[in-house]
Amino acid sequence: MVTNLELNQRARGWLRHTWRKATTVDDWGRDGKPHAWWDQYSTPPMLNFPRFDLSESSYPLALMAEATPAWREVYADILDRLIARHTTFWAAVDWLTQFGHDPKRGDYPEEWKGFLVPDHLWGKYDAPGWTANGIDPWGLQPDPIGSDGNLFFRGFLNLMLAIHRYISGDDKWDQPFPVAGLENQTFDWTHPRIAGFLSDQWEQRPEGPHCENTKIWPFCLSAAGLGLQLTDKTTGSAHHWVFDRWLEETLKKRYMSFTEDGRMQTMALYYDPEIDHLQSPNPLMGLAPCWYVIPQDRPLAELMYQAAVTTLGWNNPEISVTRPPDLRFLTMGLVLAQELGDSVTAARLRESVEDWCEPRFFGDDSDEFGFWFQLGEAHPRGQMSAFLLLGELVEEGSWWRVFNEPNLAKFDQPEVVGVDYPKIGISRAFNDDGGVLHVTTYAATAAHRGEPTSFRVRKLRSPAAVTVRCNGEQFDRWRSIGPDEIEIDTTIDRNSFEVLTRNGTESKAKGADASRSKASAPTKLDLPRESGASAIRDAGLLIVSGGGTCPCCA
Repeated sequence: MVTNLELNQRARGWLRHTWRKATTVDDWGRDGKPHAWWDQYSTPPMLNFPRFDLSESSYPLALMAEATPAWREVYADILDRLIARHTTFWAAVDWLTQFGHDPKRGDYPEEWKGFLVPDHLWGKYDAPGWTANGIDPWGLQPDPIGSDGNLFFRGFLNLMLAIHRYISGDDKWDQPFPVAGLENQTFDWTHPRIAGFLSDQWEQRPEGPHCENTKIWPFCLSAAGLGLQLTDKTTGSAHHWVFDRWLEETLKKRYMSFTEDGRMQTMALYYDPEIDHLQSPNPLMGLAPCWYVIPQDRPLAELMYQAAVTTLGWNNPEISVTRPPDLRFLTMGLVLAQELGDSVTAARLRESVEDWCEPRFFGDDSDEFGFWFQLGEAHPRGQMSAFLLLGELVEEGSWWRVFNEPNLAKFDQPEVVGVDYPKIGISRAFNDDGGVLHVTTYAATAAHRGEPTSFRVRKLRSPAAVTVRCNGEQFDRWRSIGPDEIEIDTTIDRNSFEVLTRNGTESKAKGADASRSKASAPTKLDLPRESGASAIRDAGLLIVSGGGTCPCCA
């Protein structure tokens, strides 16, 4: 088991800001508008919708729960609020307002021609991001989940629901909840029904369900598959096979191409089955879905990553890292390099991130943290800031382990609850193999440092046999308050607690927890290095120089 994980200052600051975003009431209904800090601006025309801030913000929470598996209540609370927003009008605003063909498709920016929109259909084809609800052969569909299209809405929502289940162990979203539809209608769904609908639809459409009407995206389908994988792991369902079939029979054989020696050559941006057209196949397109493919098929994800990194020369110290027009591309590269153990690329991109992405503490007493990307805005740019925060959390294989070696033992082990967040926070909380619960606290809001507070530890087998230490010394300011629970009094500051039983056997559930070691992660990558400049030209794109766009660099 990895026992040295602790949330660093940046992670703690991002959590503080995300908690404030999630708990600040705003109106995502038809007559309201999300608060300006919910990112509905990044990477147009595909991702400039506020729901993508919700899904991107869930990934750091999943990894934070790996650092503090014995304290998860704040992550679950935030996720509940993110998911609740994902059921609203503004979460599905594109599906609920973009009817028929885009009336502005004759006025698209020239740089979209050939890359986002097929050359031969320029001026007569809807760009990515326009859902085209109502066009033939599907007609107008009022339910954003139970529709033929809009895969990205239900796919990312299902992934968020699965992450919530994995963090909290709570099946609350198995109960019916309303989802906003057309003309103020609502449609009741549950997590199991969404996963089942997605799987059944995918089974009937081996090429994959579509997002915008007519467009099938490897990026979105990979995220949807990952949600099914974690749903299966946490609920015992059996849905993920549809992704496995799609990956082998469709993604590899139709949407990708490979060299004779097995290296990835190209991947399509999207596929339009209505005109049998693969859009913009090139070696960089694998970078966007790679994060979602890693836990599902790491060898294929490595090929995707290798193709992009080698093309861009990111792993070659002799080539300068060029600033892309949309820094989302750079954030993906850094996080993937760390997850895949590519230390050369990670070090090079980290330097660029620190220079270009404007990491900054802010708020009262500088308790919050985010990346501002030199945009001169009032708030951190939500989507990219959340994804880049993963760079403060990811170690080699971290993301892979969540979905392949999930720590389910934590649900039966002692856990910390009743923490008065955001006054006080927990940067480390885990049960070691000897039955000791380790808890490190900090002042999440500096203005409250030194104030008295308390927290509880529950799921103890015998509270009367407990010993508590604080900062290495015997600690007596605690009491038993139930058959399996104690309460600890402390002050708001950095303190390290150990909760032990006399026989040291409080929690020996090694199982999945003990197996989650760094050694279990796949081996590091050994990437080929080529001339970045010539490879970029060969790719047929000028992404790094600003002459083209991609899903992460539009």
